[in-house]
Amino acid sequence: MRICMLVEGAYPYVVGGVSSWLQMLMEGLPEYEFFIYAIGADSRDRGKFKYKFPANVVGIQEVFLDEILSCHSPKLQENILNEQERQCLYDLVVGEKPIDIETIVNMFSQAKHKKNPLTIFMSSDFFDIISQVYADKYSYLPFTDFFWTMRSMLLPLFYFFHHPLPQADLYHTVATGYCGIIGSIAAKMYHKPFLITEHGIYSRERETEIVKCGWAKGDFKSVWIQYFYNIAKLAYTTANMVVTLFERNAIIEQELGCHPDKIRIVPNGIRMERFAHIPELTDHDGPLVIGGVVRVVPIKDIVTMLRAFLLVQQVFPDACLKVIGPYAEDPDYYKMCLQTVETLKLKNVEFTGSVNVAEVFPQLDIVLLSSISEGQPLAVLEGQASRRPFVTTDVGCCRELIYGGSNDDLGPAGAVVAPMDYEQMAKEIIRLGKNFSLRRKMGQVGWQRVKNGYTYEYFIDSYRKIFQQLEGAEK
Repeated sequence: MRICMLVEGAYPYVVGGVSSWLQMLMEGLPEYEFFIYAIGADSRDRGKFKYKFPANVVGIQEVFLDEILSCHSPKLQENILNEQERQCLYDLVVGEKPIDIETIVNMFSQAKHKKNPLTIFMSSDFFDIISQVYADKYSYLPFTDFFWTMRSMLLPLFYFFHHPLPQADLYHTVATGYCGIIGSIAAKMYHKPFLITEHGIYSRERETEIVKCGWAKGDFKSVWIQYFYNIAKLAYTTANMVVTLFERNAIIEQELGCHPDKIRIVPNGIRMERFAHIPELTDHDGPLVIGGVVRVVPIKDIVTMLRAFLLVQQVFPDACLKVIGPYAEDPDYYKMCLQTVETLKLKNVEFTGSVNVAEVFPQLDIVLLSSISEGQPLAVLEGQASRRPFVTTDVGCCRELIYGGSNDDLGPAGAVVAPMDYEQMAKEIIRLGKNFSLRRKMGQVGWQRVKNGYTYEYFIDSYRKIFQQLEGAEK
C-alpha cells in the first residue's frame, strides 16, 4: 500500500513538530510505502532536506509558492468556463455551500486550462465571478482591492491544481489548508480514500496569524480568515476520516463543519527509551537553568518567554535561558528576538539552534512553552519523559498534559498560564524555582503521565489499524 503524505510548510525542510511526528510515523510502519508531496514557500529550499528519509519513502514531489511568479500571463480569454464550473468557483469563494469536487477535477484536468495556471484568472469568467461575489457579499470594500485580494488567495490553489498529482492508495494530509484541498482533489481523481490528521486547528492558526499580520489590512483580514475556514470545511467534507490529538480539538472540528462520525482521537506518542538515561531532577548549587524547546517563529511567541525571563532574573539574577530549536525559518522574527534580548538588557540568554534534545533536557530545571497556538506538542511530551516540570500557555492539549484528563488523578506536572501573559508565566517559574521538591515531584508526575498514555507504541499501532481500515476504500 502506498500512502501519499501531503505536507505544507514543514517536512522535510523544518525540524520538529509535525515534521518529527511524520518521521516517526513512517519509521514505525515499514510495511507501507510513503510518497511525500511537500509544499514549500521558497524554491531555494529545493532538495535541502533536514531529515534522512526512511527506506520506505519511495519519492518526493516538491512544489514551491514562489514559482508562481515565473508563470507567463496569457492573453485575456472569453467564456472558457461552463455554467457549472462558474457556479463551482463562486461556491469555493463564498464558502456557504458544499463544493462540487468532481467539477473542480474536471475543470483543471482539461487540456485547454492545464498549460498555464493563470489561464482562468485571465478570463472574463473569473472577472464576472469575482464581481458577483463582491456584489453579493463584499460591496462595502473597494472593488479593485477586493479583486486583487481574491486573485492572491486563489492563485496558489490553482497553481497546485495544475501540477500532476502523484498516484497512491491513500492520501493523508497533516493540515486542512492547501494540502487539504490537494488531498481532496487527488482522492477524487483516483478514487482513493482521504485521511486528515490535524495537530492544531489549521484555520484557527491562520486566523491568529492574520489578525496579527501587516500584509492584510482592515476589513480584508476577515476576507482572508473566512477563506481559510472555507477550505478547511471543504477538506472535512471530503475526508473519509479525520484524526485529531485530543477531545478539545474534536469539538472544534465539529463546530467548523466536520461530521462527528468521521473523527478519531489518537494522541502523539514518543519513544520513552530515548529519554530513559535522564535521571530525576537533582538539587545543585549552580544557577537556575530554564529552557524552551521551540522553533523560533511568531506562533511560538518567543518574545513572551523573554519578557517573562526578565522578571525571573529580578529574583534569580544568575538564571540562564536556553531557547532550543532552529531559528533560520523566519530570519526577521529571529532578529526581532535578538533585539528584544538587547532592549531588555537580558543576560545569560542562548539561542542554541537545532540540537539533540535528549542531551539538553538533563541540563534544565524548568521547561517553558509560550506558544499562542499548539496541537499536542511533542516538546512537552519529551520534556515530561525527561522528568522535567513545565510552565506552558493554555493552548492545544497543554492543560491536559500538565494537569491530566478526566481519568487522571496523578496531579500537576507543572503550571498553565494564559497565552501572552508573561507576568503570570514569570510568577509560575519563580514559584517552581524556589521549590526544588515541588519541581522534582512535578517532573515525576509528567513522566508517569506520558508512560500511561502517550507512548510511541500506542501511536504506531493506532495508525496501523487506521490504514488497515481505509485500505481499499474508494472515495
